[in-house]
Amino acid sequence: MMTQSSDTRSRLAVFDFDGTCINGQSGSLFATYLFRHGYLGVASVLGLSWWGLRYLIHVPHRQEEAREIILRCLSALSADQVDQMMVNFHNEILAPRYRREAIQEVHRRHKEGCITLLVSATFQPIAKCAAEHMGMDGVMATEMLRNADGHYSGAVLGSVVEGHNKMVAVKTWADAHLGPGKWVVSYAYGDHYTDLELLSQAEYAFAVTPGRVLRHQAQRSDWTTLSWK
Repeated sequence: MMTQSSDTRSRLAVFDFDGTCINGQSGSLFATYLFRHGYLGVASVLGLSWWGLRYLIHVPHRQEEAREIILRCLSALSADQVDQMMVNFHNEILAPRYRREAIQEVHRRHKEGCITLLVSATFQPIAKCAAEHMGMDGVMATEMLRNADGHYSGAVLGSVVEGHNKMVAVKTWADAHLGPGKWVVSYAYGDHYTDLELLSQAEYAFAVTPGRVLRHQAQRSDWTTLSWK
């Protein structure tokens, strides 16, 4: 919990995406979308399922792995074509899944004078669509490396924006746009135990339809729990 006065600093309201702003997980939904369109084979589906199981039961796993599997299946397409596919996926599949309460909360924080940010482990083109859809001021998400021939190499550019890296991404964005020491996370919203560090850095933390681990931590930390359907 930050204790320094934020009276003269820019106030940030930071939102997680999957399970917070939308109902569902964009990664698994995108994999299903690719499978239905013939891009994802059975071996890739099994690989993603195994990764997802380890994620759910908190078994060690590499965050990059799932993204590498997906991009390998799209290696015949240029990076621009993949980006457009992600935009189409957002508009067709994710657009109906936005939680009304999340959009209302973004607008409410704007009216209070906050800078609203979306921070997510999802692919950057999907997150950019989401930020535009919700009217947010900035977005931080996972970027993938392009190679010289205009295709995605399959490697993550930097780090997956997940867990500890979410707060790192917020700090990097805020320092660059507002200046070091000139901002404070006033509000943070997350649904998963990997959002704990982000929530712990906010003046006011909100656990949105949380899982068991986050729900227990919210109770111990006296954070507000929200039920967004």
